[in-house]
Amino acid sequence: MCGIVGYLGKHDTKGILLDGLKELEYRGYDSAGIAVLQGDEFSYFKAVGKLVNLEAKTAGFSTSGFAAGIGHTRWATHGKPTEINAHPHLGESSYVVHNGIIENYQELKNALVAGGVHFLSQTDTEVIVHLFESLMNSGMEPMQAFRETVSRLKGAYAILLITKQMPDTIFFAKHGSPMIVGVNESDEKFFGSSDAALIGKCNRVVYLEDGQLGFVSRTGIHLENSNACVVPRFAALPESKLAAQKEGFRFFMEKEIYEQSEVLSDTLIGRLADEAIVFDELDPSLLDGINEIKLCACGTSYHAALASSYLFERLGKIRTSVEIASELRYKEPLLCSDTLFVAISQSGETADTLETLKMARAAGLKTLVICNVDNSSMVREADAAILTRAGIEKGVASTKAFATQMVVLWMFSLYVAQTKGAIGTQAMREQIALLREIPAVVKVDDGLHERIRRLSKRYLHGHGFFFIGRDIFFPLALEGALKLKEISYLHAEGYPSGEMKHGPIALADPELFTIALMPKNLLYDKTKSNVEELSARDATICAISDTPFEKADDFIPIAAHAHYMPEFFEMMVVLQLLSMEIAIRLGNDVDMPRNLAKSVTVE
Repeated sequence: MCGIVGYLGKHDTKGILLDGLKELEYRGYDSAGIAVLQGDEFSYFKAVGKLVNLEAKTAGFSTSGFAAGIGHTRWATHGKPTEINAHPHLGESSYVVHNGIIENYQELKNALVAGGVHFLSQTDTEVIVHLFESLMNSGMEPMQAFRETVSRLKGAYAILLITKQMPDTIFFAKHGSPMIVGVNESDEKFFGSSDAALIGKCNRVVYLEDGQLGFVSRTGIHLENSNACVVPRFAALPESKLAAQKEGFRFFMEKEIYEQSEVLSDTLIGRLADEAIVFDELDPSLLDGINEIKLCACGTSYHAALASSYLFERLGKIRTSVEIASELRYKEPLLCSDTLFVAISQSGETADTLETLKMARAAGLKTLVICNVDNSSMVREADAAILTRAGIEKGVASTKAFATQMVVLWMFSLYVAQTKGAIGTQAMREQIALLREIPAVVKVDDGLHERIRRLSKRYLHGHGFFFIGRDIFFPLALEGALKLKEISYLHAEGYPSGEMKHGPIALADPELFTIALMPKNLLYDKTKSNVEELSARDATICAISDTPFEKADDFIPIAAHAHYMPEFFEMMVVLQLLSMEIAIRLGNDVDMPRNLAKSVTVE
């Protein structure tokens, strides 16, 4: 959540900053701002709401010649989404932008206020610029003051700061929140909290590590860690933005649902042999001495973890537990050395999941990350990583990330099975054949999409939704309910079908919409009986199955399959499309739902 950009160079500073912020809109935000220092003159602009409001405010502003600029999209944590609370924050002669949370900001603020400093905002971020300036006023040089400022901060942060005392310089620091610095052939310097903001602007980047800080100037990059200089390690950055464009679709979410077939092919490529799963990125010793797998994630990734836990125990024959990262951090868990800790995250920056990964490493566990972003914090932290290869996902409500996570976890469950000798050759061949089917299974049928679009108008009102399923389809029901909640703002819950009679069925009436996942190849008769119980109480039923259900009010057909996993993935697409079409009919921006962020980098 939140986005940071920075630029040091002689070209269109305003345009470059606004361009970068547009590429970070997917992270979620409620206000935005930029500050530009040219010579000894600051220009700054802030606006609440979408970037179009900031663009309007900067319409009459332009730069010519060398300048230092920083920009930010803010998702409110401390203080309401107001113009005063928007970044950048101002001192007497400096500006700062910051992602993350300063946990000891109140203590720092109290000391600064006692020293006569006046604060304008309610944010934790403002303490950074005032602390920096108070240290300079005490006689420190700017870099010394910045270094000391950072040393006093507790929490997670990615910081950019510009000051009149060194007008051709941008100071930066990183701990627990992502920050990338890039350069191009013209020796311009760029910053971004995601590489999406840098693609097309620079060709070499440094993915900063926790504890690193420094500055960029006309002459280069100064990087240090614990007062020792560090030689920047550059990596190549792709130059094409094509994957980040809508390509004629109404929303990025719609485009990402449609491209699941293509990205799943990328996920599978090179990993399927005739009779084995191949992960070249894994050391064969990873599973030595491992008797349990602990899956840990948040949100959609948690649902992928929960669904795959059925596969790890059913196929891999290994004890598997699933944890919500925000809960695991504080439950004083018993972490045993024979456990492989698997963290799952689209961005690789999810704060709670990252902290549990660090906790597992500190406890001596082997760690594996399932992630979509190479060089992310989690990928760098873990012993091993499997990339999902989903490409850029700009819709806040995750679709193709969930699909690729599920396929990677399915493959990894088979990898565990083959490593431990828990699966025979014929069974492995059958599973690999199923995996090869999935890209075709998730290809969106235009006729089905139109059917769902027309059906969606019947589900705009009522007092809630139940998404129900059994076995691995229960986590899919949870994910379907989450998708609908995220983008339509309608109340929805996912439940195991067999649990309805243990309380929730009390809510059944015609205004309760039940989305029933009824796979023909897994506990169909049991699920059918549960749905009949709801139908008898006059709940409105929408059945998703390859077999018509006579007591359903609505029916969404899927193709007939010989195994439940293709049914799982086809139903996944149906749920994504249904949620999206309901939200669109309600007039919502499905790419950037209210109150949500793409990459949750605070607790």
